[in-house]
Amino acid sequence: MKLTNRQTQTKTLADLYRAIDRQHAVTITYVDEKGETTVRTVEPFDIRTTKNGRIELRAMCRLRGDSRAFAVHRVVSYTLHRIGFVLDRPEATSPAGHGIVVRSAAQLIARELGRDYLPTRRLARTDTSLAA
Repeated sequence: MKLTNRQTQTKTLADLYRAIDRQHAVTITYVDEKGETTVRTVEPFDIRTTKNGRIELRAMCRLRGDSRAFAVHRVVSYTLHRIGFVLDRPEATSPAGHGIVVRSAAQLIARELGRDYLPTRRLARTDTSLAA
């Protein structure tokens, strides 16, 4: 078990990325917003930065059986396993509900760069609230 308060956040993120690459499960001890501590075994598939600058681990939770987001700064400790993934992750979809197909490395890079800049709601030409 690795305690996150005894190592840098870079080391924690490197371990989580390694688990994603190898598709290995991770058991995390997590403190939620209410201050309650839970132990969960998750299957991580993405690490994102939220709009407010927090780093978030996206993973399939084996307890709930669906996709969850965990703030990395709330992870108290974690254990990396050699156990492979067993849960089916939902397919990525576009805002219109269609499946996303990436056919080249350039499309993948453009998708990842554009993900952080997509508007949260559909914009129309008559929207003037965003005008400078």
